[in-house]
Amino acid sequence: MDRPLSSSAERRIRESFSRQGFMKKLGARIVSLGAGTCELAVDFDESLTQQHGYFHAGVTATIADNACGYAAYSLMPENSTVLTTEFKINLLAPATGPRLVARGRVIKPGRTLVIAQADVFSVSGAGETLVATMLATEICLKDKEDR
Repeated sequence: MDRPLSSSAERRIRESFSRQGFMKKLGARIVSLGAGTCELAVDFDESLTQQHGYFHAGVTATIADNACGYAAYSLMPENSTVLTTEFKINLLAPATGPRLVARGRVIKPGRTLVIAQADVFSVSGAGETLVATMLATEICLKDKEDR
């Protein structure tokens, strides 16, 4: 997916993302968008942790899911919306550090179903550690507003 993202697709994604209350609650933000790609980030906050002080797996799964969804949505037609129909996540290491970053990418585009993958990294001054990987199926709902 090495082609640039159209300005209308970027606007559509950013508007959709801005309507997600849960993303606001997490403090998640879009880092980058491309045709078939999406990178999201969340900064550490104690309210997002589990009992050991790591980012909760729910945070990790949520940003991976959204990165997959918006990577898929970037390739969908103008008058459509996207929903996740299924995902599987492997948690590989504790999610520590000052920031989590999810990098989603489409691995199999389709007219109705899109398969996407996201890798989630714990980012610190020492570098990046892969903490999770997700495989997701996204559905394109044509002729349906994204509201």
